[in-house]
Amino acid sequence: MDRISNRSQWFIAMVVLAGLASFGNGILRWHLVDSWQFGCYLLIALAASSLKVNLPGVNGNMSVNFLFVLLSIQELGLAQSLIIGCLSVLVQIYWNPRTKPQTMHVIFNTCAMGSAVTVAFYTYRYLFTIFHGRGALVVAGAVYFVANTFPVATIIALTEQKSLRKIWQDCYFWSFPYYMLGAGISGFVGFLNTHIGWQTSLLVLPSVYVIYRSYRLYLAKLEDEKRHVEEMASLHLRTIEALALAIEAKDHTTHDHLQRVRVYALEVAKTLKINDDEMEALRAAALLHDIGKLAVPEHIINKPGRLTPEEFEKMKIHPIVGAEILEQVQFPYPVVPIVRSHHEKWDGSGYPQGLKGEEIPIGARILAAVDCLDALASDRQYRRALPLDQAMAHVVTLAGTSFDPKIIEILANRYIELEQMAQEFAKDIRRAKLSTDVKVEKGAAPAAGFEQTSLDAVAPRNAGFLNSIASARQEAQMLFELSHDLGNSLSLNETLSLLSARLQKLVPFDAIAIYLKQENELVPEFVTGDNFRLFSSLRIPVGHGLSGWVAQNEKPIVNGNPSVEPGYLNDPTKFSTLRSALAVPLSGLNGVVGVMSLYRSEKDAFSQDDLRVLLAISAKIAISIENALKYRRAEDSATVDYLTNLPNARSMFIHLDQEMSRCKRSGESIAVMVCDLDGFKQVNDRFGHLEGNKVLRLFAERLREVCREYDYVARMGGDEFVIIAPGMKAPSMQRKIEQLEAIAHAVGQEITGEDLLSVSVGEAYYENGTVDAEYLLCEADRRMYVTKKEHHTRRPQKGSVLNFPANAASIN
Repeated sequence: MDRISNRSQWFIAMVVLAGLASFGNGILRWHLVDSWQFGCYLLIALAASSLKVNLPGVNGNMSVNFLFVLLSIQELGLAQSLIIGCLSVLVQIYWNPRTKPQTMHVIFNTCAMGSAVTVAFYTYRYLFTIFHGRGALVVAGAVYFVANTFPVATIIALTEQKSLRKIWQDCYFWSFPYYMLGAGISGFVGFLNTHIGWQTSLLVLPSVYVIYRSYRLYLAKLEDEKRHVEEMASLHLRTIEALALAIEAKDHTTHDHLQRVRVYALEVAKTLKINDDEMEALRAAALLHDIGKLAVPEHIINKPGRLTPEEFEKMKIHPIVGAEILEQVQFPYPVVPIVRSHHEKWDGSGYPQGLKGEEIPIGARILAAVDCLDALASDRQYRRALPLDQAMAHVVTLAGTSFDPKIIEILANRYIELEQMAQEFAKDIRRAKLSTDVKVEKGAAPAAGFEQTSLDAVAPRNAGFLNSIASARQEAQMLFELSHDLGNSLSLNETLSLLSARLQKLVPFDAIAIYLKQENELVPEFVTGDNFRLFSSLRIPVGHGLSGWVAQNEKPIVNGNPSVEPGYLNDPTKFSTLRSALAVPLSGLNGVVGVMSLYRSEKDAFSQDDLRVLLAISAKIAISIENALKYRRAEDSATVDYLTNLPNARSMFIHLDQEMSRCKRSGESIAVMVCDLDGFKQVNDRFGHLEGNKVLRLFAERLREVCREYDYVARMGGDEFVIIAPGMKAPSMQRKIEQLEAIAHAVGQEITGEDLLSVSVGEAYYENGTVDAEYLLCEADRRMYVTKKEHHTRRPQKGSVLNFPANAASIN
């Protein structure tokens, strides 16, 4: 009793009290009509109690004695029915038991039977007096079925922590038709007893045996199905473990990690009392949550250091890929959502979907917490393991931000116990290791043969030791000068032109093409030599053709065929006399930058020495190209607004100074307009900054469309734009302002669906004066704020167009 929960003890006490009350009531109502009939029923019921079947999945059994219990309820009194029912239960318990009966089990089952008999007896008597026997025994049989099976199913559910509904339905409800059949047989026997005598009750004996055999056949079939399900589940689990082994082949730190995470996760789940489907899903997901790493390059997974932002972006695909792989398995329980969400965080800052709080599946929340704890407590390529106490302390600090606080509380209370369980589990399992390090001696060459452009197939060109010494000295000097000169200029064109000129002396070529990688394509950045136009027109997908293969595999090709480049193949309009190609990847700090391809008209024109020279300088070339590209981007970003692609404030000031100088020389005038979007803050506040950015981009696009070709449109900052319009006069300015106001209204309607936007414009003119660009802009800006004030004062109706007053003056 000490090991039984409090709820179970209270339920047992209630059943025992109800049984004792039934026994007391039966003793008070003792009345024996026919001792021979009672004795015969009792003996047959006791014999029938030995015909019992074990229930599948639980520690319980059933017998066919209910027939004579129903007969005694119909033919005898309450006391006799109680004696037959309770003695039958005792025989059922002690006849060939699977385990030694315990006193509490005997008391509980006996009292439960007493209560069931009493309820069924009074139900029968009550209905018999009302309906004169019609259907009374059938209803009493149904009541007896419920009262007899429900208490046993309840105590099994409480003690074994299983679903009451599932136990009652799977283990007992299937026998309900037999109870109804028994009630019908008992009613028929009762009818015969009335007209012939109680001895006809013996006719029920064949029915008892038939029902018993039906029990046995049904439960045997049920047991076979259960065994088949267990075998399939075992096969399923072994398949899962085999998939986990496939992950280990790529990430050697994963095996112990997966097993430890499984032990931790399942124990936490048991504490949280999650349902059976979620438990099975978590069992599978604990082993398979990292299967998506099969799609992540091995050099990223096993990198001995911190990941770069680009590498982390690649790593972040593994939950999505893992979920897509497991979707093909069609698990009968929700494994896929757990795998997809096991890197989500409680505060919504995780990936891939940014779920937060209860939106994250409970299995994924458990997995995320225990995964982090085990990762901190395990050795990694980039750091040593933390002591378990320190790892747990760190995880506790993340409760409420990264992890579910309830789960962290359970881990903090039980992590020492869970660690001991994980270590015991690791001792018991057999660790399989894939033969990834085995060297296979068989197989001299693949069926298609080896690549003919391998370095071993290329013979050195030079002969004689004197020539070799002279060539080596000259080569060393040229390489030194080339490496030194490559870093002298940040202009990409100058860098590549210098490279081409110097490289020609080291590795002779008829044409050179340097392709830069842009997304998934190689684009020619520098081309010179034969077939200049032909190579300049190429766009080579990565992985296609000669240069595309080099970019994808980061390996060089010697004496390849230039005609396989996309754009040459099967195109009769393009012809090249070039027959040999030497292509090397240009690998910079962040991967392949591009490919340098040299072409010759002779076949097999390049040597191993040529390749060696290019490989010696390729890294330096790649870094020089990366620096030049960064400089180009910095130069562009210094003069162009990143959001609208309009010139920025710095570029605008330079242009305005130039225009004012030209105006001073030619005597022309310049109009400057400063435009500010009214209502833009309301767009940001109500619809978010992303929608606000769309407004700015669309307004800038429409602004360029309505301006003249020689007008200069720039973004001053925020929601302010500047238009520099040479030669524009006041009448044209008024029409321009009306156009700008119409544009603002239209943009607001298109992006937000509401009339929120308008524009305030301030203008100033410059006519051969002495003021500078800053003063002119300040004056236009000041007048813009005057207009804005008037604009907000009038508050026009929705859809109207503002007519701005002339508010400009010439500045001399």
